[in-house]
Amino acid sequence: MNNGNVHGAGTRATVDRLYALVANDEDARTCTDISEEACREVPGNFFKIIVANLLSKVGDLLINPKTILAWLIGAVGAPGFLTAALVPIRESGSLIPQLLIGAWMRRHPVRKGFWVLGSVIQGVCVLGMALAVWQWQGLAAGLAIVSLLVVFSLGRGFCSVAMKDVQGKCIPKARRGRLTGLAATLSGLVTLGVGVVLFRGGQDPGMVFYSVLLVGAALAWLLAAGVFASVDEFAGETAGGGHALRDAWRSLGLLISDAPFRNFVIARALLMASALGSPFLVVLAQKQNSGAALLGAFLVASSLASTVSASVWGFMADTSSRKVMIRGGGLASATCLLVAVLALAGEGAAAWFYPFAFFVLAIAHAGVRIGRKTYLVDMAGGVKRTDYTAVSNTVIGVLLLVAGGISAAVSLLGTEWALISLGAMGVLGTLWSWKLPEVE
Repeated sequence: MNNGNVHGAGTRATVDRLYALVANDEDARTCTDISEEACREVPGNFFKIIVANLLSKVGDLLINPKTILAWLIGAVGAPGFLTAALVPIRESGSLIPQLLIGAWMRRHPVRKGFWVLGSVIQGVCVLGMALAVWQWQGLAAGLAIVSLLVVFSLGRGFCSVAMKDVQGKCIPKARRGRLTGLAATLSGLVTLGVGVVLFRGGQDPGMVFYSVLLVGAALAWLLAAGVFASVDEFAGETAGGGHALRDAWRSLGLLISDAPFRNFVIARALLMASALGSPFLVVLAQKQNSGAALLGAFLVASSLASTVSASVWGFMADTSSRKVMIRGGGLASATCLLVAVLALAGEGAAAWFYPFAFFVLAIAHAGVRIGRKTYLVDMAGGVKRTDYTAVSNTVIGVLLLVAGGISAAVSLLGTEWALISLGAMGVLGTLWSWKLPEVE
């Protein structure tokens, strides 16, 4: 018993020292907006959340709808229109339900269970996909994958709302940006290695290999659920009594009554350009080249961008998440506009140009993403944080479908014009972010 206590105390002391090093705190407990009991658990929770994030990011890579799932749809002989539905379903399908999820979650003083549930749902759905591709072919297999992706996206919605709330309760305000940044950097390193291994030969490894990737992704989410379940979360504020749907509609009133929150949602919506521009760079590149090697170059570029930039953005966000949104949005806009202008000028680009532009755009998107996540967590506390997350994500989910449809329509005039429209949208988002107040 005594040996166990000594061992536990030694492990805790090691974690405290490591956290002090990462967080640049001498006492490892710079707490201003969380409870004293939560403050004592910050070092351990900091690394548990990072590990859970890391595992979920690895899972995301292994079922990327632009690569792995798109390949599976084609491999099983399913209609091509199902491929086009993968990305909108995964993104909007996880965002739109969050208003209801947030209304339900508000009533529970401890909310880590919602993240655990979401992670388990994702793992089970991916296992289902791995089984489906061996049971069926053609339309049946494609519909099975897409149907499971719908449920998978619901799990992502649970994780998204719960993560921000649990992080806000367990990690002090001045350390949330670096947690997000460090998690993204570590996951970028891991996914970079996986990307290099997957595409180093330029050959398609076959159905068995991709099925193994799906099983690996499922295991990553199930492990992440186990890690997150061990987070020491203490009871927080609740709002009870009402019906979830009625509460959800009432929450939408924040867009009218809460001007700072409304301006944040507008800025976030306009900064969606940093995410929507990436596929068009891939399209331009495919006009000049094709094959697994090119696809691998984009995957590696995305992972490398996260590795080299996320921690930097995270530390900057702890000083001013608003400025991180501005800088990320400005860089994304400039990249989209520059690529579009060069393409319209008819200048033939070198093989490395589009993956490099993709790399820069991914750095910009990492800044936008970390900046707006940190801003949202810091701008509100308690129940209001859950409301802010749910409302903004639901609204963005709907607008993502609208903006994606508009970009697709503009692309009929030419991929370059779609990039120009997104670049202009990003400029507006950058200017709107400039109007936001500081929240750190």
